[in-house]
Amino acid sequence: MNIQIDAYKHFSFDLWLTLIKSNPQFKINRNRLLRDFFSIDSSIEKIGETVRYYDLLANRISESTGIHFDANHIYYLILDQFKISFNQSDKQLQEFQKEVDTLFFKYKPILIDGHIKDLFKKISNQNKTISLLSNTAFITGESLRKILMDYELSDYFMFQLYSDEIGISKPNHSVFDMVFNKVNDHLRITKSEVVHIGDNKFADYLGAKNYGFQAILI
Repeated sequence: MNIQIDAYKHFSFDLWLTLIKSNPQFKINRNRLLRDFFSIDSSIEKIGETVRYYDLLANRISESTGIHFDANHIYYLILDQFKISFNQSDKQLQEFQKEVDTLFFKYKPILIDGHIKDLFKKISNQNKTISLLSNTAFITGESLRKILMDYELSDYFMFQLYSDEIGISKPNHSVFDMVFNKVNDHLRITKSEVVHIGDNKFADYLGAKNYGFQAILI
């Protein structure tokens, strides 16, 4: 990842498809688990297509409204599509989520850039700061924190913000305002001295630009 470090004082990173990408084996096994756990009478291919459809739909909704779309609600939509009855007060979905987390750590996300730690070191060595800002869907911020710790990246972040924990999502201006205020709790800087780096043109690049940050689309 090529970034001109000298041009900025604080670096805000997106997570998915910027620092990490999903392990293909995780999605395959998650779909099998979904089929078996809820006794869905459909092919793995059809389940995969349905999960993908509602994943993208939830992402579009969260980006359009600026409000986090909860993972349980996505699963309810998927189950309804397969005519599976469910009770929102039931613990069945919670148990399913626990098994999904087990699969997530078995088939961990893949680092997109194997040299990202070197970049973080360079930034930190110049007494500049780093944070993380990520919209979430099926995987919670709690689980993602553990993954970043496993990759020994956690200590480089001044803070990590996940949409499921704060209830709002990019490109909502309130999200970028939260980043700016948290940075300024420790370091007095202007918006133009902050750069947000991400893969999504609408949520990351334009969201940051419209707020007043610098932005890099990768």
